[in-house]
Amino acid sequence: MDAAAIRSALRRVAHEIIERNPDLASVVLAGIPSRGVEIAQRLATFIEEFSKLRVETGVIDVSMHRDDVGQRADLPMVRTSRLPVPLEERTVIVVDDVFYTGRTTRAAMDAIGTFGRPARIQLATLIDRGHRELPIRADYVGKNLPTAPGERVRLRLENVDAEPDTVWLIKETQT
Repeated sequence: MDAAAIRSALRRVAHEIIERNPDLASVVLAGIPSRGVEIAQRLATFIEEFSKLRVETGVIDVSMHRDDVGQRADLPMVRTSRLPVPLEERTVIVVDDVFYTGRTTRAAMDAIGTFGRPARIQLATLIDRGHRELPIRADYVGKNLPTAPGERVRLRLENVDAEPDTVWLIKETQT
């Protein structure tokens, strides 16, 4: 995907969010660092452009909520989570760049729980590559990109990586 394809996919996701959430004032787009935060901000911009209503954004760090945190050699880099509270009676849309096993999303739901109990949690992702390990599905998907086990999805966003917006597949090499 090039920048135009990414923009088109995010515009479509923004329209879907508007259609499924008639009370946009109660919606929070919570991006998972780092690219999920940028995608959440872009979605908020498109939603405001289309609906003329502002949607709040936030950051939900999952580092210490992951089920593999104790198995990693290094401690993860922890970022500050920031969500508008209270969350009760609100819809929190977790925004991630690439949806894979579902474990990051589960960690995001656990992290959100430390802020309160939203009325609903939804999931938006730019890329869904399949291979779920948990029974979690995305509510909004920019592009389904089925991958083989030996492939990885690479995403670069200009505002995060100082490189042009692109998505591509790479094959992992076995050593």
